[in-house]
Amino acid sequence: MKNMKRVQLGFTLIELMIVIAIVAILVALAVPAYRDYTIRAKVAECVNGAAVPKLNISEYRETVGIYPSTGDLAGTSSPAGQSEYCDSFTLTGTTDGIFTIQTDETSIDGSLTAGEIQPRMVPILNGSGGVDWFCQRGGTVDANLKYLPSTCRGTNTP
Repeated sequence: MKNMKRVQLGFTLIELMIVIAIVAILVALAVPAYRDYTIRAKVAECVNGAAVPKLNISEYRETVGIYPSTGDLAGTSSPAGQSEYCDSFTLTGTTDGIFTIQTDETSIDGSLTAGEIQPRMVPILNGSGGVDWFCQRGGTVDANLKYLPSTCRGTNTP
């Protein structure tokens, strides 16, 4: 009589294998998504760090009446201390105020190659005499557009 009432004391091998398979599938989906998320966060840090050069260039434009031809004139040549993921903010060398955010791809992720992610900031004069800024894809290669903030993924026209 005692043998008929057996209480199950654990999981069967099949149940454990099913749980392990489910966990493996979830990990296989989550790791690449997490990697992409961390890269996007680091690139967004560089784009947000461009607030200082945007302000410097805007102030120069409003004070002098033209955009600076070099980063040194506006004080935007180096993002020193702002982020470990940004190398520099480089003006195009003309007097249109456009500058490129030079990211440090090797610091962002070891699988990226230098020069693959280079968003560009474009100033447009607004009606009140101030400057509005637009982010563009710049020199970012097509395969890495997913790492840019959504406002920067469009074409190179504001």
